[in-house]
Amino acid sequence: MSPGALTWIFIAFLSGSLPFSVWIGRFGLRADIRSYGDGNPGAANVWRAGGRFWSVAAVFLDFLKGALPVSWVHFGLGFTGLALVLVALAPILGHAFSPFLKWHGGKALAVTFGVWTGLSLWWAPLLLGGLFAFWLRVVTVEGWAVILGMVCLFVILIVVGVAGDWLLIWLGNFVILAWKHRADLAR
Repeated sequence: MSPGALTWIFIAFLSGSLPFSVWIGRFGLRADIRSYGDGNPGAANVWRAGGRFWSVAAVFLDFLKGALPVSWVHFGLGFTGLALVLVALAPILGHAFSPFLKWHGGKALAVTFGVWTGLSLWWAPLLLGGLFAFWLRVVTVEGWAVILGMVCLFVILIVVGVAGDWLLIWLGNFVILAWKHRADLAR
């Protein structure tokens, strides 16, 4: 793998690991958002701690930390294959296991939307959002809605005939989301 690809994997991981929700809580709300709700360092607990404005900012920043590096390497630099897979998974891993939070992190939903936006522009995240919303109404447990939405996305990716690197990205994303939602999945 080229030094340029390794550099972008590191940049993407670092981007994903930036705990914007925790920082918004600390500096904007003067609160530790991890003391709210499920203790997750994510936008839902920013909402609980401070309301809509702050949580929209947190979601947007978490989205961007996946969308920016992936879209740059995919569309700007033309990465494909293993290099694209590793760059695309790096922000999700960074968010889920942030070194800034002692290797703990969020559930990686907003950054997942960012990564799929970086790959497909609009259609994959729009589809994924619809699938998550549908399954959340059917099963009411967030973790299962996420998993079922991701399974449906996989089927659609197969039907559409995306490249194998996208399927590897999906697989890595699926495993990370399943791990981060394991408490929900146990219910």
